[in-house]
Amino acid sequence: MLIGINAVAAFKQPRTGVEEYTYQLVKHLTMLKESKKHRFVLYSRQLLSAGGLSLPENFQVGQLKWSWPLWTQIRLALEMAVHRPEILFIPVHILPLIHPQNSVVTIHGLEYEYYPQMYPWSHLNYLRWSTKYALKKARRIITVSENTKKDLIELYDGRPEKITVIHHGINIPESLPDSQETKEPYILFIGRLEKKKNVQGLVGAFSLLKKKYRIPHRLVLVGTRGYGYQPFKQESIMEKGYVDEQEKWRLLQGATLFVLPSFYEGFGLPILEAQAVGCPVITSNVSSMPEVAGQAALLVDPNNIEQIAEAMYKIIRDNQLRKDLVDRGYTNLKRFSWQKCAQETLKILTE
Repeated sequence: MLIGINAVAAFKQPRTGVEEYTYQLVKHLTMLKESKKHRFVLYSRQLLSAGGLSLPENFQVGQLKWSWPLWTQIRLALEMAVHRPEILFIPVHILPLIHPQNSVVTIHGLEYEYYPQMYPWSHLNYLRWSTKYALKKARRIITVSENTKKDLIELYDGRPEKITVIHHGINIPESLPDSQETKEPYILFIGRLEKKKNVQGLVGAFSLLKKKYRIPHRLVLVGTRGYGYQPFKQESIMEKGYVDEQEKWRLLQGATLFVLPSFYEGFGLPILEAQAVGCPVITSNVSSMPEVAGQAALLVDPNNIEQIAEAMYKIIRDNQLRKDLVDRGYTNLKRFSWQKCAQETLKILTE
């Protein structure tokens, strides 16, 4: 079979959330024995050397030049009209108007329904329309969490039998950088610095923690600024912006604990990345985060800064709790694999 994949996100830099998902999925599809039975076209906006991927002979990059908006609905749709593959896989939400009958779409999360104020009116309506369209027209829908499947059923009347949950994997570098121990301990956050990530609440909890318990820790915020973010001018808070992969893993290794107190996550990959290097995790008790963290994190109400502060202090003071969370984290990681994600995705595509 000829399988077309909208791989634009796989070639973007820097890679976060959906970009990492698309990249790792394409990478591990190239490594599957089962993939050799098929041919793949990776559709991209420009001719690329596969973004650092080593492509076997049955994979090729299809350059679809387009310098205007709506690349998916115009340029990719035109390609579908002229050179239609037997199967089309859309890893990021938007199904083109012209598409094969055998099309599969991954929907990562419905945060725009919970935080519509974060989106321009036109973009919000496009997201809502495209979700309804994909649910109606795609042969199958993949979600990356049970929570997103539940949202599609409850908010969009999606048919449960049409929706399959396939979790992300976790990509751990073969050799991790030295953590370079610092004299000053720190608490770490990684993610876009925006309102739905609850950075304001985290800072409030951290300030309360410093005031109440006089801890020596700093709060390190890693990520680019997004909607609703206001910089914090406190000596004990360090904003590092975007960091490369090596620096990200170094910071995770050196952190006393990792906190992701978001109001909504489609998946929450940094939870697994922290667990992978033995960093204790605190995350929210809402949306997909309990599903991803398993029994290996302290779960908190993201609206309760006192609860977040107390959870951080528990981990700082209780060495046995830290050890238990770290051990459970390593066990939790066994549930997630990019190879498994690729195998399950290919099965859905070709069934």
